[in-house]
Amino acid sequence: MPRVIYKITKIDENEVITLKKRIDIATAIILFLISILVVRLWFLQIHQGADYGTLSEKNRIRMQEIAAPRGNILDRKGRNIITNRPCFNIVWVREDAPNPDEVIKRLAKILDKDITAILDKIRTAVDLPRHIPVRLEEDIDWKTLVNIENRHFELPGIRIEALPTRDYLYKDLASHTIGYLGEVNQKDLSNPELKNYQSGDQIGKMGIEKLFEEYLRGDKGHRFIEVDVQGFEQKQLTKEEPLPGNDIQLTIDIDIQYAAEQAMKDKAGAVVAIEVNTGKILALTSSPQLNLKHFVGGISQKNWNKLLNNHQHPLLNKTIQGQYPPGSTYKIITALAALTEGVVTEETVFYCSGSLVFGNRRYGCWKRGGHGAVNLHRALKESCDVYFYQAGLKLGVDKLAFYADNLGLGHKTNIRLEHEKAGLVPTSEWKLRKRQEPWQEGETLSISIGQGFNLATPLQICTMTAAIVNGGVLLKPQFIESIRDPDGNIIKEFSSKHVTKKLGSKEHLEMIKNALVAAVNEKHGTGGRTKLKGITVGGKTGTSQVVRLSKFKNVPDKEIPYKYRDHAWFTCFAPAEKPEIAVTVLIEHGGHGGSAAAPVAKEVLMRYFDIKPDKKTAGSKQTAVQPSSGRT
Repeated sequence: MPRVIYKITKIDENEVITLKKRIDIATAIILFLISILVVRLWFLQIHQGADYGTLSEKNRIRMQEIAAPRGNILDRKGRNIITNRPCFNIVWVREDAPNPDEVIKRLAKILDKDITAILDKIRTAVDLPRHIPVRLEEDIDWKTLVNIENRHFELPGIRIEALPTRDYLYKDLASHTIGYLGEVNQKDLSNPELKNYQSGDQIGKMGIEKLFEEYLRGDKGHRFIEVDVQGFEQKQLTKEEPLPGNDIQLTIDIDIQYAAEQAMKDKAGAVVAIEVNTGKILALTSSPQLNLKHFVGGISQKNWNKLLNNHQHPLLNKTIQGQYPPGSTYKIITALAALTEGVVTEETVFYCSGSLVFGNRRYGCWKRGGHGAVNLHRALKESCDVYFYQAGLKLGVDKLAFYADNLGLGHKTNIRLEHEKAGLVPTSEWKLRKRQEPWQEGETLSISIGQGFNLATPLQICTMTAAIVNGGVLLKPQFIESIRDPDGNIIKEFSSKHVTKKLGSKEHLEMIKNALVAAVNEKHGTGGRTKLKGITVGGKTGTSQVVRLSKFKNVPDKEIPYKYRDHAWFTCFAPAEKPEIAVTVLIEHGGHGGSAAAPVAKEVLMRYFDIKPDKKTAGSKQTAVQPSSGRT
């Protein structure tokens, strides 16, 4: 087909002008856009170049915090009770995860966990910056760690975080005193005093871990690393080492503490052991113990509910928070008050027929047949109620309260532990103020033998016992020996303090001490189960009523419902010739002090004096406790 050629024979001037205008407009638009692009490039590259260079460097170089090892907690001999061990956690950096849903599904499969449990932890961190790691799993085992590391290219954003965590060398030893750690919460983070903490950090929640947090926590370190576009570490640039926390040395002795806890196994109550001349605590046991490993990484709701619903109340530190009628241990106070006020002498005799009639009521003695003619020595030795009824009536409630107060009852000891209770020492003014009722003399009879409104903590009874046998000096109990820096230098040292001046005369205190020695070592003494070969022990038993129920009178303890059984007390000291240690035992619903609490005190004394059990008493091995190996 022949090609057709068109030839323009005529040019329309108007069309040329229109075309030229269109070309000019298009050129102007192109030049304008190019100008905008050039200006924007100048603004970004030149004007803000330094700022964007810094941001770019930050994306390439990442700063990581290094947790500081917490200070160790040691016993009086310098042995570690709690130290640190490596803990490996799984964390997720969201900005490094291009496909988060797929990553979480894979991780849930590896951990064999419900994906919703992982998502719940992610939701709690939704308001945090995306570069902040979110902790998804804590303290993983070695097999899981290896699995994650081998598959880390399949899990972008998932990292292994190595942190120091608490290593409980003696498992739950002194758990209520030492306490536990927990993750900081929103309330903690809003506290201006905790401005250096951030989400995921551990903080003391109870006991020494909480009270001495500022000394134990140490200072964080930092390391700067270079990462690739997926957030994987390429190399480490610089590193600032963390500063470990300070060590806390306690006055507690591991061996004595362990002996007390073993003796209280399967029992509810408390044991306190104190050096009588210094006030230093050797053992502070509340039973049941807390399972400290349940608190590592945060206690589960299931385990928390178990603690709340346990009828033995393991969350209560019974050494300082348990308030109980002191029972016959209070007779020591009544005896000192009566001697000092001159209402009785060593030779004063009261007749016990098995009860005392006062007004229209009969007040019984624990010995139904009575003790007969009783002096002070025998009254303390055999714990005659009628003798102390008579002495109490002669003194009156306010005189009894004066001596109880001066021996440390009715107010806090001010030991540096949380939520200490004051107990209660009733007076006539107290009853009128609190109950709008006048004091009745019959109530004084109950008070004089440690019943009625009286309440005391095991620590108070132990400090009272120490004051009676150390010459009448009430000491503030001390359980911290010193605080030391990581190099072992002492930062702060603690010492005992006198709470009151001397109480009672040397002669009167000696009378009481001799009677307490008789209670353990002489025939018919109520504390005979604490008698030791080669060591002279003195002590006082006590049984305090929980409720007064006549239907359980003369019923064997085992047949009485647990919650209605009496509490069992025993407080003692040794050696009698030159007392060194006082031990107080309280067993909740244990029945009688002589049969239930005294054997526990004996175990503690045997450990203190390093006495091996004979064939008759070889119920437990008196060997030094060894730290557990591995995780607890």
